[in-house]
Amino acid sequence: MNKQTIQQFIKHPGVKALKPSICVGLGFAAVMAMVSVFIPNRYQSVTRILPVDVKGAAGFGGISAAAAAVGLSVPGQDGGDQNYVDILNSRWIKETLLREKFDFEIKNWKFGKPKKYHQSLQEYLHAKNLDRGVEEISLIMSATKDQKSKILILSVETKSPELSRDVAKSAMNLLDDFLRKKIQTRGGIKAAFATARLDEARMEMARSEDAFRRFMESNRNFQASGDPSIRLSGARFERELKLREQLVVTLAINREQALLEEKNDLPMLNFLDVPNLPLDHHGPYRLMYVLVALFSSSCLTWVWLNRLWIKRLSDN
Repeated sequence: MNKQTIQQFIKHPGVKALKPSICVGLGFAAVMAMVSVFIPNRYQSVTRILPVDVKGAAGFGGISAAAAAVGLSVPGQDGGDQNYVDILNSRWIKETLLREKFDFEIKNWKFGKPKKYHQSLQEYLHAKNLDRGVEEISLIMSATKDQKSKILILSVETKSPELSRDVAKSAMNLLDDFLRKKIQTRGGIKAAFATARLDEARMEMARSEDAFRRFMESNRNFQASGDPSIRLSGARFERELKLREQLVVTLAINREQALLEEKNDLPMLNFLDVPNLPLDHHGPYRLMYVLVALFSSSCLTWVWLNRLWIKRLSDN
């Protein structure tokens, strides 16, 4: 490559515009670097729950029914884990969190002093009403399930480490409270039915005892009576009483089994990672902002300086 070719290359419009374009890009990058200092950090607290362990054989039918009771749609039989995701993403959970008060600190800019707050999550999000709050909370809190490992993941990201951790804890407590207090498990339903049926059977046995007692008062030795109708009536009263006694014993056993199932049916939350206090910020990505500002402003400046040359190329 000779000297003339090099000079022609240097004098080319595209090459001549590189230096001013890079200078403009560096200027914008410097401005973005200064602006990014005033962008508050964001901190993410993550909770992981292992696949749910349900004692006994009751399954997750109660969870599905309870989820439907608060307006949740639980399609298919994906298991209790997916039901938990739906519950955490429900409006009931979000509205409860929005009303709850939290104590936390926020640095309004990177090198500023932290400021203490005591306010509800709705106030933190600057939501005018609950509808706006439900939309805003979906931007800072998410609940998902890993399809491969079946692990439930809840993440909360705010401008305060304490707030992120406390919101995640409150969400987990609400989920646990929902499972313990609002779910009627199959064992509980069976226990209630068995108790009611046992009471009925005892009343029926008492009526059979009274009827047999009244018959015995006037026919003490009915087995030796010469009247066949008396012997048949006495045998019928005796069989009815024995049947009622057997039914009461069977129902009492079933009731005890149902009560045991009710205690063993409570779904347990197996925490792999409890809500943590994040020490390192999760955002903003200041270096990425600076690089994007440098690249985009340099490219736009280069295109603007060479707009006539680019137009001639397009016309040709």
